[in-house]
Amino acid sequence: MKSTETETMLAYIETFFRQAGAHDLDHILRVTRICEEIGRVEGADMRVLIPAALFHDIARPIEDETGIPHQEEGARIAEDYLRKAGYDAERIAKIVHAIHTHRFSTGPEPETLEAQILSDADKLDAMGAVGIARTFLQAGEHGDGIEGAVEHIHEKLLKLKGLMYTGTAAEIAEKRHALLQEFVERLEEETGSGKNTPPWNTP
Repeated sequence: MKSTETETMLAYIETFFRQAGAHDLDHILRVTRICEEIGRVEGADMRVLIPAALFHDIARPIEDETGIPHQEEGARIAEDYLRKAGYDAERIAKIVHAIHTHRFSTGPEPETLEAQILSDADKLDAMGAVGIARTFLQAGEHGDGIEGAVEHIHEKLLKLKGLMYTGTAAEIAEKRHALLQEFVERLEEETGSGKNTPPWNTP
């Protein structure tokens, strides 16, 4: 994929983001780098995968304001942009599919290699050290504290390792999951989370 083409897309995508957050431009860039890493190993079409990664969360700010699912609005925005840019129609359809299916918790299932890689990369950015940082950033955005962040890790993040589609992503997930697990155990040890009796009531 031509770098000038990527830079033009990125410049357009940047206009949708006004502030940092758990699902900001930095998240998009990290997911794109992960997609590139996995895609080269798995033999993906980069002219499908990279635009899909760049556009996958473009509508997050819109969802926050309107409630419209970002994967649906993001797919629409990407399709409109790419058609106007004269992008190949067959690739546009694959890009739209990847964006529409990247959100693992809502379905539908990604059916192409590129869509599966995007879904994997998005999940991987919710794991490991970055995943921990994003969890607490998101907890702050929602007015939650440590307890809410830990609950999110248990309910969602610790389950991601077994949801990878590609072998390459599964290998990366093993390391990130291990760090996530160790962090939660240490945090619960230090905060006393999960213990039946509060320390001030201990005989």
